[in-house]
Amino acid sequence: MTRAPFKLGFLTASLAAAFMAPGIAIAQDAVNAETGESIERIVTLGSRVNGRTATESASPIDIISADQLVDTGATELGKALQMSAPSFNFSSTTISDGSDIIRPATLRGLNPDQVLVLVNGKRRHQQALVNVQETIGKGSAGYDINAIPITAVERVEILRDGAAAQYGSDAIAGVINITLKSSEGGSISAEVGQTYEKDGEVNTVGINFGKEFDKGFFNGTLEYRDRGMTNRASPAEASLIGDWLSPSGEPVVRLHVGDADSENMYAWFNAGYSLGGTTELYAFGGISNRDGGSSGFFRGRDHQRTIESIYPDGFLPKLETEADDQSLAVGVRGDLPNAWLWDASVVYGKNEFGFNSSNSANTSWYYEPHPDGGIYGETPTEAFDGELVFEQTTFNFDVNGTVDVANELLYLALGVELRRDGYQINQGDPVSWAYGREDDRDIQILTPYVNDEGEPISAEPGIQGFPGFGPRQVVDADRDSYGAYVDAEYYVTPDFLLAGALRYEDYDIAGDNISGKLSARYDIDNDFSLRGTVSTGFRAPGVQQMYYSQVLTNVVGGTLVETATIANNDEIAQQFGIKELEEETSESVSVGLIKRFNNGFDITIDAYQINIDDRIVLSEPLQADVGAQFADILEDNQLGAVQFFTNSVDTKTTGLDVIASYPTELMEGELSLTAAMSLMNTEVERVNSVSSLIDGDDIFNDTQILRLEEGQPSEKATISADWTRNAWNVNVAFNYFGAVEGQAFTGVKKEWGGKWLTDASVGYDFTDNLNVRIGANNLFDTYPDEWGSEGSPFSDAGFKYGWETFPFGINGGYYYARLNYTF
Repeated sequence: MTRAPFKLGFLTASLAAAFMAPGIAIAQDAVNAETGESIERIVTLGSRVNGRTATESASPIDIISADQLVDTGATELGKALQMSAPSFNFSSTTISDGSDIIRPATLRGLNPDQVLVLVNGKRRHQQALVNVQETIGKGSAGYDINAIPITAVERVEILRDGAAAQYGSDAIAGVINITLKSSEGGSISAEVGQTYEKDGEVNTVGINFGKEFDKGFFNGTLEYRDRGMTNRASPAEASLIGDWLSPSGEPVVRLHVGDADSENMYAWFNAGYSLGGTTELYAFGGISNRDGGSSGFFRGRDHQRTIESIYPDGFLPKLETEADDQSLAVGVRGDLPNAWLWDASVVYGKNEFGFNSSNSANTSWYYEPHPDGGIYGETPTEAFDGELVFEQTTFNFDVNGTVDVANELLYLALGVELRRDGYQINQGDPVSWAYGREDDRDIQILTPYVNDEGEPISAEPGIQGFPGFGPRQVVDADRDSYGAYVDAEYYVTPDFLLAGALRYEDYDIAGDNISGKLSARYDIDNDFSLRGTVSTGFRAPGVQQMYYSQVLTNVVGGTLVETATIANNDEIAQQFGIKELEEETSESVSVGLIKRFNNGFDITIDAYQINIDDRIVLSEPLQADVGAQFADILEDNQLGAVQFFTNSVDTKTTGLDVIASYPTELMEGELSLTAAMSLMNTEVERVNSVSSLIDGDDIFNDTQILRLEEGQPSEKATISADWTRNAWNVNVAFNYFGAVEGQAFTGVKKEWGGKWLTDASVGYDFTDNLNVRIGANNLFDTYPDEWGSEGSPFSDAGFKYGWETFPFGINGGYYYARLNYTF
């Protein structure tokens, strides 16, 4: 297998003929039906000019090849990107409900929903799941990056620049485009691996196959991946809910702190067909199914949440989730007179996330008084908790071409977009959410336990661990939007490129917005260039943020409290004076340089600043201590705490990205060296109160501010070396994750220090078609700092490393073997 040296941030391509697919770099061949000639279609993310390469762009762009993704040893696309692009973060979560399966993916330290994800240049639909636990991206619903199998990916392009004026809402931090394979032939790959602790077993099989026909091509991918759970909980010397010690009084492990179980199946395709001349019909998409298993907090003996006739030694509630994802894009593109090009497409996407509880109980169901006397004395131990559904349909029509201005070509692109976003919350089984069989709060359901005053304790509604969605949370709503843009590029002189874009978008709920962008690039000579951009952007509130609501058990002030997430259009939100959501707006500026040296050494340096106003966040869980009127409303609605989505925060993010590459020779082999560094700092400049009843400091307190400012690494770096000689290939990468801080659950500010992780692998080509690779990620078994006594009582109960924010997880070392056969 021949491996070309990879240069992060640069793409060199030979263009037989260039053809625009709206706004993105596409590399796939079609066939001219009349001439039989191949039409190779390559343009670059961030520019709509035919054939513009990344080295000619006025914005920083990373190009990550399929080989580089595979060489990370990661079997998940999100993890592979985190190990390849320092500006991309993919935090690990645990005991965080659905976020354990769909992890938050971020760019340049912003939220998961402030980056736009495309597939083959078309907008990808977001996930249905909202991150409502104390994790990175709390309050957002981003993109399920792992719904796309690595086996299907040809390359990933990351535009590190504000691009809402070019691509629309969400592109505040930048744009990630995932290009699917389209080539002839295929591959069969298999990987097995596990952690040094002998858990977290991964078994992956992927098949990719491509075929070119007289008038087109078809490429398909099938992939299966099974990932076992990991557990890094320590024996519980203290208890959080009831008695956690063994019957003999010894500390035992009571929690599951680590990766969730995950079984994944994928089927994807990419296809094109010539309709005659240069007109092409194209389609791509896929389905994925993911079954996950995670856990909540242990319920111990001698506590009102534990029914000892069912669980005499306590129980650990299980959450079984199912994420189903479908997408299909169909389009036609071709030529117009005077060398103009057109493209029309429809993209449909749907993400469903279902919740199921097991190894649990509804205490109100069990202790409910029986009409014949006594109590019912029974409860199901498993239930369907409900389902979240997000659907999106997008229509695009784009044209682009050139006009002659002052004897120079003005490159123009124009387009319109129509989009409908829909959101559903489907009700769970009654036992998952109800207070007794009739859900009648006037019925007094008491447990056998008493409080400190000797009064009987009432039973809690719903199944434990993850109470289901009830009738009050059911929603089926949608929102329409439309947009129009113009994009232009012009060489003022042969060395000076000027580019600009304007985009108007209107949402039938969130209102309208005009975004603009101006970019420039000046080539001082063939080896040294300067570039910069200024832009405005926006992000409309997601329908998930507008309509999501739930009542769940959360940790507030160190105790478990029934916490309601209230949709802003709910009458309860209006009682608290909460305003409806509005769009976020942003202003971005970046400056950078590109320098090439005669020995092949290349370096790019880009600095940026992003100001975001009215940023949408999920508030702190608010309790009765907010004020007397607030407490009365809580009591009237039988709630212990509430939280809301609000436009409460203004932030400023500054950063610096440095990327360098150097190809050379070593020991009669080819050595490619790459170094990349991302420095980022976010400051919360203002917290806005959105209610006359609630102070800004209560809505978004120090805990939430700290997570925004310090929850993601402020420094992230990668140094990698890829050496190839004949049949041998060696890859070594050193990844640095800077310090992170948090104080959720304990209220005590804690810093987890920065760490270097080392990945290494060796590959050997047994034949031209068969390659075997063995390797280890986190070779030296590095873990985050331990929580220690600062985390009490959680550290005493088994949280050795905490769980709020960990960029590289708590699994330790992982080793693997991979076989790849190409045909």
